[in-house]
Amino acid sequence: MKILVLQHLAVEHPGSFRSLWAEAGHTWMPVELDAGERLPPLGGFDLMVSMGGPMDVWQTDRHPWIAEELAAIRTWVRDMGRPFLGICLGHQMLAAALGGRVGLMEAPEVGLAPVELTSEGGADPLFSGLGPVLETFQWHGAAVTALPDGAAVLATNPACPTQAIRWGRHAYGLQFHVEITPATVADWQAIPEYAASLRRALGEAGAAALGERLAPRLPAFAETARRLHDNLGRIAAPLASLR
Repeated sequence: MKILVLQHLAVEHPGSFRSLWAEAGHTWMPVELDAGERLPPLGGFDLMVSMGGPMDVWQTDRHPWIAEELAAIRTWVRDMGRPFLGICLGHQMLAAALGGRVGLMEAPEVGLAPVELTSEGGADPLFSGLGPVLETFQWHGAAVTALPDGAAVLATNPACPTQAIRWGRHAYGLQFHVEITPATVADWQAIPEYAASLRRALGEAGAAALGERLAPRLPAFAETARRLHDNLGRIAAPLASLR
């Protein structure tokens, strides 16, 4: 497959998915929207992936490219009927692009947290071989507060009821991060907005210890990423063949 990756911060790249895509023979093209790179014509791609970032979907005055990305996602998912995966901000972009709502949470959700698959999630091919409870890595202060028409919640927890969604049969959003690598925490702690949310959520000591707490769980997160990658590939393949 040819994968178009929408990035909103250089350090919020596809992470562990990069090696999985290479292993599967896929090629991918990053577009760094926050740096002024422009979206290419969409017709030459098989899968669109939208990553995380420190901005919010409603900040179109500060980041005009957000409106362009929302329009591109809407065209890709609704009009072209092509497979999509959004992670964190990308998950919120999917919901907003299709008519849902996103808002600030009472408190950021940062660090390790379990999420539970709903009945829809347990039956969904994206989560085949996973669940019913997943340990996840979180780093967000906004959440999907209202689903677009045609969407279903696939995973939930008390802090954020919309941890994973599906729109139609081919577009998915994950609020949590499955793509993390050994460098993720250090890279993100260097971003002022992320460092602030980390301290608010975990305190100074908890923030300092996050990388150490995460390290022994990285192999399990890598296996989850592989499973989701393989499942998404099976979902996307029939649609990719129609390009």
